[in-house]
Amino acid sequence: MTAVFFLTCLPVFIMPAPAGAAQYASWNAIIDQMHIALDNALDAYNGNDADAAKDFVNDAYFGYYEKEGVERAVLSYISGKRASTVEYQFSVVKRLMTEGASATEVKASLDSLKKMLREDANNLDGKEEEEESAVGVFLASLVIILREGFEAILVIAAIVAYLIRSGNAKQARVVYGGGIAALIASALAAYALQYVFEVSGANQEILEGAAMLLAVVVLFFVSNWMVSKAEAEAWKQYIEGKVQSAVETGSGFALCAAAFLAVFREGAETILFYQALLGTTSAYVNMVWIGFVVGCVALVAIFLLVRYGSLVIPVKPFFMGTSILMYIMSVAFAGGGVRELQEADVVGTTLITGFEPTQMIDILGIYPYLETLIPQAILLALAIGSVIYYRAKGRKLRAAL
Repeated sequence: MTAVFFLTCLPVFIMPAPAGAAQYASWNAIIDQMHIALDNALDAYNGNDADAAKDFVNDAYFGYYEKEGVERAVLSYISGKRASTVEYQFSVVKRLMTEGASATEVKASLDSLKKMLREDANNLDGKEEEEESAVGVFLASLVIILREGFEAILVIAAIVAYLIRSGNAKQARVVYGGGIAALIASALAAYALQYVFEVSGANQEILEGAAMLLAVVVLFFVSNWMVSKAEAEAWKQYIEGKVQSAVETGSGFALCAAAFLAVFREGAETILFYQALLGTTSAYVNMVWIGFVVGCVALVAIFLLVRYGSLVIPVKPFFMGTSILMYIMSVAFAGGGVRELQEADVVGTTLITGFEPTQMIDILGIYPYLETLIPQAILLALAIGSVIYYRAKGRKLRAAL
């Protein structure tokens, strides 16, 4: 339990110091700068330089919308759906530029984006005096750590519970070590992305997307491994030798990697979100940390629920349930990883006909885009095939015994 609390609260000690008070007097002042960048994008596009035009759009998104905390403020004080709508409009503008659309179409799309941004700025400037209270800051901080930390702590709790139930409790320290190493790596990545790279936002999205897609591979391997051992449990004494052997001959590394990637994929983003929150909150900084600590305690509670709640579940159903959880997480990470690459303009964005960008299940990584759903469908088919294969293999082995 001590290790888990340390794991969830470590960012308090390793988070890079915030830059200080916001340099803009209002949200509208930030949007003014974004409008300048978007106007420059239109000028570049009219001059037949689509690449430069997209660079200006990326500057507006990464240099202001994300870096200056506009996205966080929209999420906290307006809605997640609104933030998704604005993000999609950014991708629409860049797609039109890539496809060589007419200047009229590009201008209309840019005007829509600028209108959305101005509406949100007016909304935020109007709400700040009303809603920038101690409770509002506390809730914003709490939502950040719970949203970003839930999946990671769930993966770690499930893996640790699995190791303990399978008689490999000593391997849990390797999993905790992977998580702590990921937090340290996240802090270093956050520092590098903010102070070293020029286009910090784009590099951040690419880094997160790559980490999530790598996590898909590891989690899928771990889930398959767990399914095979769930069937082995039904073979009575067979599991005792096989699970121990599997852990000692390499699967322990995979479990550690799964913990590392689950934490690292969200770690840098969490730190940068908190820096933005601290940079835009002067009167209630203490509430940021209170919200963070309360969120960490809630994550520890989730860990304990999974860890000790598993004791009352029969072994085979528990192993199967844990493996299914890993499958679900790998599918969610696949969608989220591709989505991060879409935001970085590395992967295209094709909205499914009849759907809106707000029609999504963010926690499961389900978005209404072909590019995110296709790999998820492939993973789902592979997962079903793996379960069928191992169940058939288990029946054959039981018959042989």
